[in-house]
Amino acid sequence: MSGTTLSSDGLDVRRRRTHFRCWHRGMREMDLILGRFADAHIATLDDGELDLLESLMEEQDRDLLIWLTGEAPTPDDVNTAFFQKLAAFTGATPR
Repeated sequence: MSGTTLSSDGLDVRRRRTHFRCWHRGMREMDLILGRFADAHIATLDDGELDLLESLMEEQDRDLLIWLTGEAPTPDDVNTAFFQKLAAFTGATPR
């Protein structure tokens, strides 16, 4: 069960695959964070932002979670404007 509120109808193959991956991370907390973000934004992300989302999904769930919750500083190479957009969506204040 994913919890998604978005139908993948009308999304191109890359967006459908990325949306699915956002909801099936392995750590439920990250499923909820990335899945809800994808529900809200996947259809409107440009190709560059989609690249950045896919790149973020290569990070370990635990690392993403501690960066978003501020338990650990976000590395400079991850702390991009796109990461800040994700953090703002979740209400997080990473350090």
